Amino acid sequence: MTKHYKILPVILGPTASGKTNLAVHLANEIKGEIISADSRQVYKKMDIGTGKDLDEYTLDDKDIPYHLIDICEPGFKYNINLFYKDFVKAIEEIKTTPILCGGSGLYLQTALEGNELSEIPVNDNLRAELNELEKPALELRFDKIPAELKAKLDNSSLKRLIRAIEIAEYLKNNPYPSISKPDLHPVLFGIYIPREERRKRISIRLKDRLDNGMIEEVQELQKTVSNEDLKYYGLEYLFITEFLEGQYDKSELFRRLEIAIHQFSKRQMTWFRKMEKDGYLINWLKHDLPLQDKVDLVIQKIKSIA
Repeated sequence: MTKHYKILPVILGPTASGKTNLAVHLANEIKGEIISADSRQVYKKMDIGTGKDLDEYTLDDKDIPYHLIDICEPGFKYNINLFYKDFVKAIEEIKTTPILCGGSGLYLQTALEGNELSEIPVNDNLRAELNELEKPALELRFDKIPAELKAKLDNSSLKRLIRAIEIAEYLKNNPYPSISKPDLHPVLFGIYIPREERRKRISIRLKDRLDNGMIEEVQELQKTVSNEDLKYYGLEYLFITEFLEGQYDKSELFRRLEIAIHQFSKRQMTWFRKMEKDGYLINWLKHDLPLQDKVDLVIQKIKSIA
């Protein structure tokens, strides 16, 4: 029987694990193109804070093609619905092997499964009502959502908690949305890095970025983007904006960001473990394995399926 699906290697792992480096070298060897699964790398002029590392996409003076990076202006509110549509468009455009790379479990899983729930429209009146509630009251409403639906919802932040309740309210009176999905055969590879090594890398990388332009990047963005909108873009932009507002000094900025990014990387690993419990097979590669060995293992696995 002829196979019509498209093989999709997926490179995942926590922050600072070397995902991009592996994806780029893999793409170079198999003439593939990388699709970024990241909610913030879509923004132009937000390079250091999002860990874009665009220099990594050039090997031996050869540019490795990438998608869903630098596609939006700062200030725009990108979302998971737009991501999935852009992901499908990229899949259709890529004539070689697409390689999905990222550390956001939500974005990765949405790419692999589709996200019918993202088609549910915004309810501004309900959001205004929910924004008046304290987090415990929102969590109480979330807990009343039917278990089968609740398992598909993300309540990891206040914004996502409100969206989850919005979705549940919509489905009380409307049918479950349907979407068309590309025919893909994902093969998942995770970079395993021990907790202490991960923490050490995060701290070193954070210090380097703070000392080499990340604060200045936010100052430049402040010329066109409001402080409130900057805080929307996640940890680095939130804490640096507060620092620039004079809420604390640079040493306190480092301390707060370091703790927050460590917590974020822990949540990433928790999500990956949940994916495994849900039936995803993740082929884990040790972080200290030589890069070429990692590439060879991925290629070998892909060839065994193709």
